[in-house]
Amino acid sequence: MSQAAFVEPMMGKDDVAAMALARKKQTGMTWQEIADKIGMSPVWTHSAAMGMNSMPPDKAAHFIEVMGLPQEAAIVLSEPPTKMWEQTVPTDPCIYRLYEIVGVYGPTIKALIHEEFGDGIMSAIDFDMSVTRVAHEKGDRVKVEMSGKFLKYASW
Repeated sequence: MSQAAFVEPMMGKDDVAAMALARKKQTGMTWQEIADKIGMSPVWTHSAAMGMNSMPPDKAAHFIEVMGLPQEAAIVLSEPPTKMWEQTVPTDPCIYRLYEIVGVYGPTIKALIHEEFGDGIMSAIDFDMSVTRVAHEKGDRVKVEMSGKFLKYASW
């Protein structure tokens, strides 16, 4: 009877995300600095590093070089993501407030999109976003700008 060779389990997206966060903490780099080094935006870089987007192979290779991650991490970063959330309602205060904004203003945003563009949706695939600080007399403000391609619903 032959014995099968032990196969080491492959690392997954959660493993790579944990390694990236640990290395970011060790290096003291910001997401902006990391993104600048690989030629991408900080929003996309963080999202891809956390497993919510896939990196093109050249960006994944550059990312693991910048972060000092193992070669296998580049393969994982290039794999298509499975986008799932653990909680129905997030409990982290910052994420909850964004959830609350969508809950309160989602129907308004939808109505205004339909008035301006017709029946359809804003793509989160052909999409970009930025997060910036805006000085304000009552205290600095967070500005989140999102831009997604309009996709018209087809009639058939």
